[in-house]
Amino acid sequence: MIDTNTPLVTAAPIKHHLDDATLMAYAAGTLKEAFNLIVATHLSLCDTCRASAQAYDAVGGALLDDEATPLTKGLLDQTLAFLDDEFDAPARHVGTGDIPAPLHSYIGGDLESVRWRPVGMGVKQAILRTSKGATARLLSIPAGAAMPDHGHNGTEMTLVLKGAFQDDDAYFSRGDLEIADSDVQHIPVADIHEDCICLAVTDAPLRFSGFLPRIWQKFIRI
Repeated sequence: MIDTNTPLVTAAPIKHHLDDATLMAYAAGTLKEAFNLIVATHLSLCDTCRASAQAYDAVGGALLDDEATPLTKGLLDQTLAFLDDEFDAPARHVGTGDIPAPLHSYIGGDLESVRWRPVGMGVKQAILRTSKGATARLLSIPAGAAMPDHGHNGTEMTLVLKGAFQDDDAYFSRGDLEIADSDVQHIPVADIHEDCICLAVTDAPLRFSGFLPRIWQKFIRI
């Protein structure tokens, strides 16, 4: 599990968070490396999810301590009570500029260290080296630009590091995380005031609607 324990200041309240299933998988250490990275990066920015992750860690520790004891109703009630307690959120993780610390070793520093590659329409990407099973990439989307209409063959998580984007009725700014699955078809649009830089993780190729995006999809590995 990637450490997230030192301070970093965020500019605005985070409104879009991780789901419980992902937090439990993170606490259990069962996520693929790319998803582990995006969760750790979000936790370094989000007090709410970091407190929840700490609660799940405590629950896991309690279950391990009592692994020789049958799962009685009393033990189950005690375990669930952990989630109702108020946990003090651990300190945030120090970062440089717009890059939280969990990302540092993957890009070699701050945004100036990223080796961007153009993928069309002003969009740039940098694929990060992670283990197989899921892909992590940084995306730089020009202010006001729209991503091609696409669906998903698996899960896509997108975490905003800088700027913001609009997706249907939801607005995602720094620290916000969008989770899209096979039921989601969307056209995210970067806010007009600033280029949007995101960390995006997928475990299957996207499903583009347009002919041209499908043509260059195999070249950009998305």
